[in-house]
Amino acid sequence: MRLDISQQMKMDQRMVLAPRMIQSMEILQLPLQALEERIEQELLSNPVLERDETNEASDNHGNNDQQNQADNEIPDGERLLSIKDDNSKTEDFARLDSAGSEFGEDFSDYFDRSTATSFRRNDGESDRKLEAMQNTAAPSISLREHLYQQWLFVEAEPIVKKAGQVIIDFIEDTGYLTVDLNSLAEYVKEPVTAEQMNQALELVQTLEPSGVGARDLPECLIIQLNNLNRDCSLELEIIGEHLKNLEMNRYPAIAKKTGRSIEEIQQAIKTIATLDPRPGLQLGRHENHFIMPDVIVEYDEEHDEYTARLTDGSLPSLRINTQYTQMLRQKDLGANAKEFLNNNVRSAKWLIESIQQRKATLLRVVHHVLHTQREFLDNGPLHLKPLPMVDVADKLGIHVGTVSRAVSGKYLQTPIGIFPLRSFFSGGTETANGDSVSWDAVKAKLQEIVDAEDKADPFNDDQLVDELKKHGITLARRTVAKYRGILNIPPARRRKQFT
Repeated sequence: MRLDISQQMKMDQRMVLAPRMIQSMEILQLPLQALEERIEQELLSNPVLERDETNEASDNHGNNDQQNQADNEIPDGERLLSIKDDNSKTEDFARLDSAGSEFGEDFSDYFDRSTATSFRRNDGESDRKLEAMQNTAAPSISLREHLYQQWLFVEAEPIVKKAGQVIIDFIEDTGYLTVDLNSLAEYVKEPVTAEQMNQALELVQTLEPSGVGARDLPECLIIQLNNLNRDCSLELEIIGEHLKNLEMNRYPAIAKKTGRSIEEIQQAIKTIATLDPRPGLQLGRHENHFIMPDVIVEYDEEHDEYTARLTDGSLPSLRINTQYTQMLRQKDLGANAKEFLNNNVRSAKWLIESIQQRKATLLRVVHHVLHTQREFLDNGPLHLKPLPMVDVADKLGIHVGTVSRAVSGKYLQTPIGIFPLRSFFSGGTETANGDSVSWDAVKAKLQEIVDAEDKADPFNDDQLVDELKKHGITLARRTVAKYRGILNIPPARRRKQFT
């Protein structure tokens, strides 16, 4: 084997992403709330960046003007998405040198209006952060904390009390105990018998919420039925012996084996349906996330069109502090200080440009969606058209990745509801008439057919195929079964209702 060292020249093409472009893509992808947090972080970390409170009101009124400009021309910020083969930043530094002249008109009177150190007095104005903290809901109590509080008042011998505490420690958030009792005995740290462990479990199962401490679904339902303080013999029999038939919707089989009528079986099942299969989730914080739409769509009756505006009024107006740009012109400024200011001014300028580019790009994408999905806005989900992102990118003259980032995590508030912006982009198929229809519209039509069917004789998958054909939609049986599963629609046998 021979090892040697040699020099070799090689030519290749590589895609180099400038830091400015990376930041532009990150800002474009952020939803409104995340963008607010990002701006607050930049304001804290970058001393050159500051709020322009004098221009915030005029910026908010200018949102409507942005719509028209976005439709008529590609914004200057769009050029930030171009990728250059060279890795030079000469243009950036040239623009940095002219930063003072670009922002001079806005900041010429900065020193006349402020001093090096300024303080803001409250003057009776409300503190928004304090109000937000006061209006924030207190943390909810967890399931284990709730059980511990009740366990303190349970009367039992000390060893049983300790065993109960161990059992509570191993109860899952859903309320179930999935660990074997014998394996929990070693955690008691004292000699404990199987009988004492079972006694502790029985006491734990008397705590609220009803059904907690059960080891499986039947036991959970049985505990809740026993706490109803009325005759539940039929319900207990169904759960104990006929749970599989209940799952498969075999009411006649249950009626035959129990010797009860169909009406009695249906009434018992109504009682069972009121029980909670996961009682532990009644405690703890399981709240839905707050959705803040990034764009509001409104109908203009006068011009018979839909208009869009950004909901970015809460975003602060940003500017670069001219005190630091003037310091950059000082010849006696140290090299380290100059480099520090250069980096921060450049970072602040890129952030401001990225935010403006985000606004323009988002509006352009939304306007194209409104033009394409006009029938959806007029008539509802059944009229949603296929809209591939590639087509939108070609139409707007931008990269498909830009469209994907622009719609990521964004929500659209329309006159018919709030929708994820990404939901307007989907593939589809053609109807018998040659019209395009999206897969979401197909699923909506399938749901509509199932909702309107005769529940005593529901459609099977072959019949659903025929019903869709009547509406001009031709699909294979396996495709119908696939979308039925996506919509959580049970098979025909389980949808059947007995009378």
